[in-house]
Amino acid sequence: MRITLDEGYQFGLGVFETICLQEKTPLFLDWHLERLNNSMKELYIKQPPVKRSQALDWLSCRQTAGCGMKILASGENVIFTLRKNPYTPEKIQAGFRLTYSQVYRNETSPLVRHKTFNYGDCIWEKRRAVMLGEDERIFCNSRGEICEGTSTNIFFARQGRLYTPPVSCGLLPGVVRRFILERFPVTERVLTKEDALHMDECFVTNSLMGVMPVNALGQTRYFRGAATRSCMEAYASSCKVF
Repeated sequence: MRITLDEGYQFGLGVFETICLQEKTPLFLDWHLERLNNSMKELYIKQPPVKRSQALDWLSCRQTAGCGMKILASGENVIFTLRKNPYTPEKIQAGFRLTYSQVYRNETSPLVRHKTFNYGDCIWEKRRAVMLGEDERIFCNSRGEICEGTSTNIFFARQGRLYTPPVSCGLLPGVVRRFILERFPVTERVLTKEDALHMDECFVTNSLMGVMPVNALGQTRYFRGAATRSCMEAYASSCKVF
């Protein structure tokens, strides 16, 4: 693998996607490529759109068991690689424990709405969480509004109704987030730490884990109720059609 030192690898002006694989089938591939190619356009990355056929051809001759596919695109590079999927069925069954990050999301930055190479805050906070026995950290923005996790989008439920922060709070609109928004009636609204105290259920999403139930956020505990179970079941059922 050869990498040209372009603006992606020198200044972080590159974008990537991490895609769950079922056997050799990339789940929601069209949505991932749509986001990747739109991000390249919006961030002025001069690279031809990545095509579905490129991803499928690359996958066809590789062993993919237990892995996800990662696509990285920058001005002079398009790289396909595999990474281990750490979210086992046992981990999903156990659920996550979340804490709040002391790092703030910059809701005014266009970069927070794209999956870019500028991922240092996320990796650093994820590593700190793991070292302290936590599963994930949740970012708030400069106004104190809940945004997202280091690698997840967050949802809450109260009395069966689903809520999630809007993109304007400063977050990446994830692929599984999009699935939940299209499948269920979800209210996108500004949420604070105070709001989180009064929710019944909580779960987080990303492309490798799907829907992960949350047991606690800080000192607030949640139960795995009908809203969480419905989202988990709908996502699992959708994966069977691929």
